[in-house]
Amino acid sequence: MKYILWFVFACTSLSSYAQKFQAASIRKHIEFLASDEMEGRGTGSLGEIRSANYIATIFGELGLKPAGIDAGFFQPFQVKYSIEGNLHQVTGRNVAGFLDNGAKKTIVIGAHYDHLGKGFQGSSLSPDSRNKIHNGADDNASGTTGLLELAGYFAKNNITEKHNYLFLAFSGEELGLLGSKHFTDNPTIPLASISCMINMDMIGRLSDEKGIIVSGWGTSPVWGKLIPELAKAQNLKYTVDSSGVGASDHTSFYLKNIPVVQFFTGGHGDYHKVSDDIERINFDGEAKILTIITGLLENIDKETTDPQFVTAANPHTGNRTTDFKVTLGVMPDYSYSGKGLKIDGVSKARPAEKAGIQAGDIITKLAGKEITSIYDYMEVLAKHEKGEKVEAEFLRGSETKKVSVTF
Repeated sequence: MKYILWFVFACTSLSSYAQKFQAASIRKHIEFLASDEMEGRGTGSLGEIRSANYIATIFGELGLKPAGIDAGFFQPFQVKYSIEGNLHQVTGRNVAGFLDNGAKKTIVIGAHYDHLGKGFQGSSLSPDSRNKIHNGADDNASGTTGLLELAGYFAKNNITEKHNYLFLAFSGEELGLLGSKHFTDNPTIPLASISCMINMDMIGRLSDEKGIIVSGWGTSPVWGKLIPELAKAQNLKYTVDSSGVGASDHTSFYLKNIPVVQFFTGGHGDYHKVSDDIERINFDGEAKILTIITGLLENIDKETTDPQFVTAANPHTGNRTTDFKVTLGVMPDYSYSGKGLKIDGVSKARPAEKAGIQAGDIITKLAGKEITSIYDYMEVLAKHEKGEKVEAEFLRGSETKKVSVTF
């Protein structure tokens, strides 16, 4: 369930948040990460390697401890994907820097730094997109920049907080949250030591109309306790989404029973297109969002207990561009690379469960449309209303099943 809350109190001036985060510094990082020289930061590409080195160099300059493998900042993993039926294998690299405050608990701050490369990876929405660089200034050079800015702030603030901070730049997000899933399956710090996870994905297009979208609201009571006043202080409208599951890397942590929250400034016409360039980034707006996140981290540090994990209501696909009136009530397996929509979990008393769909099933057709990916699934949802009945076809093992689903 989503709620829209308006705050019209101008409690903090532009100059007060700019003291922590400067538009010029934000611009500098995005200019590098979203430059043509990075070639769209496709997973495993030379441009992504350059970007990973840029992030690791900054982590090192800030004095963060390497938190990858082999005493380095990188956590490599193998990625397989198909281009026109031809299988390709590349190496993705998560970049991990640890701010050690000598605490028992660690807060993970994350953002994916990969994008669509030259249109061969992921899901470009530009016509004739092959061999065209997708710079991904908002998606997600903006979030990666937020990661670097927050690392700089906490590394230089001369305060020893009650939590450690693990700054994680994920690879492979556009191919199915692969980097974050690899980390949570192969953590470089104990998962039990992680207090919560804060994710930034597409935070560069802040507008007064949309404000910010805060996902994961229902995964811990602490978000509703702390975020409203922080948004009020920045005079920002915000929308909340209770689900801990969505089309970004916080999902991987939520599925490990870790409280999560994600910040996002909303979809736009340049999403997954070659036109997602730096000219439309709102640098001052990103500074505001980073101030909210900084305040959130500082206030969590003042809490007497760590954020409590709650199983959030009504998980959904987390589509960025469409507001759905219906849902199946399923959690997609974002690491699945085959055809169809593989189900990782089913919500109780929702349409999928009522129809007999189970975790592990692979939906291949819905409402007469072939489902080859999550994007086909979202397209179907966008066309239907509550109460409508459709037929779903899915694989359970090697057996094909058909059921009637009522939205």
